[in-house]
Amino acid sequence: MLRIETMSGTAPEIAPEIAADAGPLRRCIATERSLPPEQLIRFVVAPDGSLTPDIDRRLPGRGFWLSADKDALEKAMAKNSFARAARRKIDVPQDLPQRLQSLLLHRVLDTLGLARRAGQAVAGHDKVQEFIARNGAGVMLLATDAGNDARNRGPGMARGAPVIQVLDAAELGAAFAREQAVFAVVAPGKLAQRLTIDSARLAGLRGLPTAPREQV
Repeated sequence: MLRIETMSGTAPEIAPEIAADAGPLRRCIATERSLPPEQLIRFVVAPDGSLTPDIDRRLPGRGFWLSADKDALEKAMAKNSFARAARRKIDVPQDLPQRLQSLLLHRVLDTLGLARRAGQAVAGHDKVQEFIARNGAGVMLLATDAGNDARNRGPGMARGAPVIQVLDAAELGAAFAREQAVFAVVAPGKLAQRLTIDSARLAGLRGLPTAPREQV
């Protein structure tokens, strides 16, 4: 489950400083809601007519947008929304949900790996506590399959920083070259911001709730 929370329990899904740079809103082809690009996934059509996800929003050509949400994706596939948006026949792979999740998971793990190699991220309970005491936290990660004790301690350890739950212990550990990890932290900065955005998109596609959890 993705949870983005602070000690007050009122943190938004995307931090205000990130939303301020979101730029023009885009309309989702499934829900028709207008949202910041960071909350959607862009698609383009390849020359062979295949649907191509543009996770980084950099591919050339006319793009169309879909909310990073499991229900929106299922609706778009069922109602042929991609072809209508592109105004042409499109080859939409049946495993598109799995492909999108894989792409975003890879991006999240790459960001964590980059932060680790730059000395901006660590994993493990004691290392996380020491890191936060020295550097503060841009975002803390807590494994989705963490036990109740870890879930209860997480927000206090974060010292007011957002706490994200979208990766299980094996996935979180993979980013730090270890078998499993329950806790991880990323220093304040652009990598933490990118991780927050991509984690929210991954959670939406996994059908996980994104509302902050009540603090106790």
